[in-house]
Amino acid sequence: MPFSLALSGINAANNDLNVTANNLANVDTTGFKSSRTEFASLFAQTQSGVSQTAIGNGVQTQEVAQQFSQGNINSTSNNLDLAINGSGFFVVKNNGATTYTRDGAFQIDQNGNLVNASGEQVQGYPYNSTNGTFNTGGLANIQLSTGQVAPQATSTAGLTLNLPASATAPTAAFSPTNSSSYNDTTSLTVYDSLGAAHTAQLYFVKGSAANTWTANLYIDGNSVGSQALTYNSSGALTSPSGPVSFGPYTPSGTGAAAMNVAFDLSKTTQFGDSFGVDAITQNGYTTGNLTGVSISSTGVIEANYTNGQSQTLGQVALANFANPQGLQQQGDTQWSQSYASGEPVLGSAGGSGFGSLQSGALESSNVNLTAQLVNMITAQRDFQANAQMIQAGNTVTQAILQIR
Repeated sequence: MPFSLALSGINAANNDLNVTANNLANVDTTGFKSSRTEFASLFAQTQSGVSQTAIGNGVQTQEVAQQFSQGNINSTSNNLDLAINGSGFFVVKNNGATTYTRDGAFQIDQNGNLVNASGEQVQGYPYNSTNGTFNTGGLANIQLSTGQVAPQATSTAGLTLNLPASATAPTAAFSPTNSSSYNDTTSLTVYDSLGAAHTAQLYFVKGSAANTWTANLYIDGNSVGSQALTYNSSGALTSPSGPVSFGPYTPSGTGAAAMNVAFDLSKTTQFGDSFGVDAITQNGYTTGNLTGVSISSTGVIEANYTNGQSQTLGQVALANFANPQGLQQQGDTQWSQSYASGEPVLGSAGGSGFGSLQSGALESSNVNLTAQLVNMITAQRDFQANAQMIQAGNTVTQAILQIR
């Protein structure tokens, strides 16, 4: 009897050592979750369910329980590295097989897909540029565009400026080359349909009637048109009441479409005795080259370009389970769904039941090195004690056999 009891203890201690050894081997594995050996006592029973003995029948390994506590988050220099601070798993696919991981060391493959080191494709929600939302109805590969962003022709512009109420009307006929023929001027850069930049110059001429001005638009030194402006006694613009179109302008020799910029002059005023420009806006931009990719705490991925524009590409999806400890461990620090884990609940970082994402960071293993070393010593002592029990039982057996 002592032999079988002690043997069960040796087997249990050996399992404990194996689990501890695996934890220690993965102490530096990104996204690794440690395990804990849990034991239960054994009792032999009769058919009636009454225990044959009060001594017991040894010990067994009841479960190797995974521990999904948070690992430390360490900063990296790669914006595509992602760490989950809280609950959730990244979703990756390979040839239709779906697995889950906490290892967020991602990169871009030759097809522009966001993948892990094994080439498995990270799953997310596609962006719908039409309505500015994410299609959460299904998962898709996250593809990062590395090409140029197309230019956008300037169609609207806005000016916030003040025209001096004390200005006097010039006596000379207006000419952009004669500074005495206009009172004030300002310029802005506008873009055609091919992304080429053009200089738009506005010349303001005080009218002979009180509170009246004329704005003259030139692009690349070419006259586009003029617009009469009228202000009230409080200095606010009264006419025109809406956006001003000075007329079309076709860039020469480029093949670009005709430009027709609508100017919002509603924020211009006529106060005091000084001219001042507070703000100039326009909605055009030139061609942009990719400068980098940024990922927000909610997993929204944006591409940033040299022209100052950004483009939303998608959102990283996360999954969670009712019982994460029931997940089936796979290679490459991944897990697969099982009956015990329950169905995956999909969502996005920062949502209910999900942690937030940190870009440029990775979650380290949650293995506590000191605790594992102590556990190793404890398991070793357990092994030695049970081995000593076998030796003691052998001594007793030898003594019995030697009785004459």
